[in-house]
Amino acid sequence: MALSEKMMKYRKVDHQNGADHPFVYNSSGIQNGKHAGSRNGAVGNGMVHVTEQNGSSHNGRHHRSKSQKFLEDVFDMMMSEAVEKGTDPKSKVLEFQQPEELATKLDIQLGHEGCEDGQLLEMCRKTIQYSVKSGHPHFFNQLFQGFDVKGLAGAWVTEALNTSSYTYEMAPAFTLIEQEVLMNLRKLVGYPGGEGDGIFTPGGSIANIYGVNLARFSKFPEIKSKGMQALPRICGFTSQQSHYSLKKAFALLGIGLDNLIPVPCDDTGRMIPSELENAIQQAKNSGAVPFFVGATAGTTVLGAYDPLNAIADICERHQLWMHIDAAWGGGVLFSKKYRHYMEGAHRADSVTWDPHKMMGAPLQCAVFLLKHQKVLNEAHCANACYLFQQDKCYDISYDTGDKSVQCGRKVDAFKLWLMWKERGHKGFERDIDNIFDMSRYLTQLVKDREGFELVLGEPQCTNVCFWYIPPSLRSLKRTAEWWQKLGKVAPKIKERMMVEGTMMVGYQPLGDYVNFIRMVISNLNVTKEDMEFVVDEIERLGKDL
Repeated sequence: MALSEKMMKYRKVDHQNGADHPFVYNSSGIQNGKHAGSRNGAVGNGMVHVTEQNGSSHNGRHHRSKSQKFLEDVFDMMMSEAVEKGTDPKSKVLEFQQPEELATKLDIQLGHEGCEDGQLLEMCRKTIQYSVKSGHPHFFNQLFQGFDVKGLAGAWVTEALNTSSYTYEMAPAFTLIEQEVLMNLRKLVGYPGGEGDGIFTPGGSIANIYGVNLARFSKFPEIKSKGMQALPRICGFTSQQSHYSLKKAFALLGIGLDNLIPVPCDDTGRMIPSELENAIQQAKNSGAVPFFVGATAGTTVLGAYDPLNAIADICERHQLWMHIDAAWGGGVLFSKKYRHYMEGAHRADSVTWDPHKMMGAPLQCAVFLLKHQKVLNEAHCANACYLFQQDKCYDISYDTGDKSVQCGRKVDAFKLWLMWKERGHKGFERDIDNIFDMSRYLTQLVKDREGFELVLGEPQCTNVCFWYIPPSLRSLKRTAEWWQKLGKVAPKIKERMMVEGTMMVGYQPLGDYVNFIRMVISNLNVTKEDMEFVVDEIERLGKDL
């Protein structure tokens, strides 16, 4: 059956004469036999008349919808250019253009007159052509990677239904699905029976902001009504390697950057518990009131997992809220082999987790999980009576929107749920084990290859950080000038791979370390051949530097 037949099979029954007529959709928005806004369209006897841009009218029963054809063409283009080519290792990861060049190749400007469908299709084609293919097997640039068929299908269903997940009445199926997913994620964290609370958020940064806000509210509930002026000088703690979103949280919530105290890390990037203890004592001695500790499970650069049990001991002793940013590393909880990195996670008050990273769900897919059942709603609710009426015809506990700082909230649970239904827990365990195993394989390749040198000995997460030392530098003494020259190698290799479009890998400096290659692996379909390609390609691109 053609795509058009599959998409447009649904029909509307004309109850007056017993006839049935196809739904007809056009770009102006015809649904259920009625023209949205009743503009330029006439409805009679269950028949829809579609007015095209040129003003001509056609009978909806016989007219092949122009918009249906447009959607069909866009779908074919997405499958061919974005999905098939975008995941083909023989295709380019990107066709890089400088901003000024790209602006001349895309019709970006908006004008008074509209465009025909053919023009719009060409704009879509060029947008795909010049976009990064993050599902490509040689894309390792960010913490999100890979391509999943069921995840994409879930995203399409979500977009087609275009609803908000603030109330059960607006998203009945999605509400139940979200609660099921959140409960299972809480079980993996280790909260007994999956009890607690949680909500999907627009990214891990927002989830981290939730963690800080709830920590403050839990200790000082008067903050909601009286504001910061009613509080003493409060402070929180996080490792020097933690995500920058915690800085943004302290700034945004009015606590202040000076009151987020960085805790030193060991050589592997893990927070040092004794340093945390010292920092808390020093803050108390200075008159500050500690309220929050932010641990990290999978730091962005080195992939370090903080020692959660030791941090939890300190938090319990000082009665501090413990939050874990597991946006990157949370997926390890599926793995019997590797989940020991998050031992003690169940002791945390709250957890951030981004399934769009290590679990391979399409962007965006992030959650905020809680051990506690009521504080999320108490901290955020505004009780808008036009939306959260208390006398609805169903159990209003399913209206979860007031727990969020948003009003409209995009449905992000369905794509993850669909992936999970296909794989089961076992499938995700297999996939997570694979990316960890491949990171260990890459680590060994780096150790064995001349000219490659690890920044750290062994990775914890799937981050593999290393320098490529070209032949011109290998026999020279490692002076300050030598390190300065080495720091220019990684950016040049990155430039070349982008211009050629063969691969995308990140680089950066860190502390006293000059620029190094930061390989992160989250593509669930990654193979040994992909890892071998990485080292071969880096050597090819950098050996003449």
